[in-house]
Parts: sequence; structure tokens; C-alpha cells
Amino acid sequence: MTPRDDDELAAALAMARSHGWGVRVVGAGHSFHDIAASDDLLIRLGPGDESRGSGRPTGFTGITAFDADSGLVTVRAGTPLHLLNRLLDDLGVAMSNLGDIDRQTIAGAISTGTHGTGARYPGLAAQVEAIRLMLADGSQVTCSAEQDPGLFAAARVSLGALGVLTDITVRCVPAFVLAADERPRSVDRVLSELDQLVADNDHFEFYWFPHTRRTLTKRNNRLPADASSRPLSPVRAWLDDEFLSNRVYELTNRLATVVPRLTPTINAIASRALTARSYSDVSHRVFVSPRRVVFREMEYAVPREALRDFLSAIMSWIERSGMYLPFPLEVRFAAADDIWLSPAYGRATGYVAVHQYHRLPYERYFREVERIAADFEGRPHWGKIHWLEAETLRDRYPRFDDFLRVRERLDPDGMFVNAHIRRLFAPK
Repeated sequence: MTPRDDDELAAALAMARSHGWGVRVVGAGHSFHDIAASDDLLIRLGPGDESRGSGRPTGFTGITAFDADSGLVTVRAGTPLHLLNRLLDDLGVAMSNLGDIDRQTIAGAISTGTHGTGARYPGLAAQVEAIRLMLADGSQVTCSAEQDPGLFAAARVSLGALGVLTDITVRCVPAFVLAADERPRSVDRVLSELDQLVADNDHFEFYWFPHTRRTLTKRNNRLPADASSRPLSPVRAWLDDEFLSNRVYELTNRLATVVPRLTPTINAIASRALTARSYSDVSHRVFVSPRRVVFREMEYAVPREALRDFLSAIMSWIERSGMYLPFPLEVRFAAADDIWLSPAYGRATGYVAVHQYHRLPYERYFREVERIAADFEGRPHWGKIHWLEAETLRDRYPRFDDFLRVRERLDPDGMFVNAHIRRLFAPK
């Protein structure tokens, strides 16, 4: 069901309590597994008015408050990131960092630990200053670093297991322009210069194409406040981001599915097809890229100092495995944060995301990456495929049991638990 306001949401939770139903909340449905699935009551926050209007909320979308002096913006939890970015543009502010996909709702993005890249910049949840959520009994509570800090440490990345997020206050920064530099480089050179590349750029990431020694590197750096932008021409943007990266890439993945032995050749061509380019634009237009080719994904976070060895172990296994993998691996970086279930909790972090085209089998590949990640204290991205359970997760997250205690206090009857959450948070 889709409640239109807080009263209807409270009524839905009351109905669930009276019937003994479980409740899950779904955002954009962007996760790769059943984190939001429910056999009982599934709640979708929104829909909202996605026009460029005033930002007044319709349903659970829109901006409800803005303080120009502090940069604090309060947004309804069901607001998709692509709408939020446009509304922030109108206010002259921006999120300080974003991932490369903007289809998620703000609540779904922070609840699963979504992040961008940049060694000095933590994930999206670390940009949150306060959260208001509705609990299983229909009451509402607000938490922040000053007001119930324990709940705040748990609620920013909560997998929807504490209650229903209704309002999120984000600390934004003045709108800024990013200068983007994207170019192919050999993987050996990237790995040998990795520390310098990460340190010298505000936002650095790279993609390695399996069965080749080629990468595509992306360096995004912030320009002075008065800098003008030099966006890609509409023709170049369409050619690179729509035609080559989506339409042609879909066809090459289909070809690799039909004739697997062609995959190394296809990857070698793909790694050279996107030629070097430099441009600058409003930050979210640089951070975000269109992704229309359907795939499955797993992502693991490891200590920053272990990233090179972790990636090398995966690359070595791929060479030995006999598998053909047409999708590149994505490597990103993030600062440490203090959020209990954040994959970057307490440590500077390197992320490696592995993908498989949706028409090809992925389980053998992903399970091997998960096995390798265990050697490096890897923590999974909560919105992507993994098979870890409570016993293992407890060893990877120092505040895991603290989170469980907060969960038990807020939802003692397990209203917000489904089979997936039960597997993750089974009592000790």
C-alpha cells in the first residue's frame, strides 16, 4: 500500500499490529535481493510530485524545510535522489557526495549504506544530521547526534529493521561544479600509482575489464565556487553515455552470452571504445551515470590498506577460474564513519563491486569473491547480493550487538522483520 501522509502510515501500522502482520517498506526497489520483500504488508512511500516546483511534499516526497545558513535540508523519506538533486539545485545547494545511480529513494539509499567515492568523503548516511521515524506502535521519534545518539548511530544504516523512516535532515553544501577526467589506463599502472591517485583527487574510481590489463579511470575534482562549467555537448553525451555505454553494451553482453569465448575480445574492445574525455558540470550530473543494462551485483568493503591485495586476489582467481566475465569490476574509496552498520565503520575503506550480466550465472563468481573477502575482513553492501548471516556479521561489525539491542527495544515483536532480516539479525 502507499500511504499519503503520516496519519495513513500510522493507520497502516495499526492494521498490521491488529492482524499480526509483518511490515516492510520498499523505496525504488533497487536492491539486488529480498531485503524489502514481505508476505504480509508492503509499504511504498510516495508517490510524489516530481515537478521542479517549490519542493512542497506530496505524499512522502519533497523538501519540507531548508536553512540557508546551515545548509540543513529536511526531505521526506520517499524522495528519489534524482528528484532531490533537482530540488537542491533550485535552493543553490547540493549533496557533498553521491553514487553513480540516482534512482533510489533517500531513505533506501542511506538505509543500505549507499556511497560514492573519494577518500575524504564518507557515504550518504554520514551526510545525515537527523532522522524522524515511525515505530511499530505508531509513535514517532526523532534522533540526531545530540538527541538519542545511540538510535542515531543505528538508524542511519538500519535496513528498515527499526521502523519507518519518514523525514531525513541532510547537511548540504553550496552547489559546486565538478571537473571530470576519464581515460583508459593499464591496470598495472593504476595499481602501482593507486595511493597517489586516491590522494590527489577528490573523487577517484576505476573499472577493470576482466581478461584484459585495461581499466577506465575516473577523476572528479571540485572547482572554485565561481567556476563556469564546460558540459559535454548533447551529441557527445548521447554517444558515450547512451549509445556506447547502454545500447551497444547491451548487444555485446548478449553476444558474450551466446558465444562466451568471445568475451576477452569483447572486453578488450570495450575498454578502448570509451575514449578519454574531460568536461565539467553541476556536481550531480557528473556523479551520476545512466545504467540501463541489467546486471547482478555484489560489493565488499575492505580496509583501505588491503584494497590492492583484495583486488589482486580476485583478479588471480578470475584468471584461473575458466569463467568468462563481460562486466567490469568497479573500485571506489570512502572515508571512515561512525555509523554502526556502515561498511566503512571505523576505517578508511576501499570498495570492490563485481557484476554479472543478468542472462549469465553469477553464484559461483560471487561466492568466490565473498570467500576472498573474508580474508580481508570484508563487509558487504547491504543492498547487494551476499550470503553472510548473523554469526559472521557479528565478527565484522564491532557494534553489531549494540544495533541488535536498539532493534529489540524499538520493535520487540519483530514487526519489521522478514526472512532476509531474520537471517542477518538472528539473536545471539
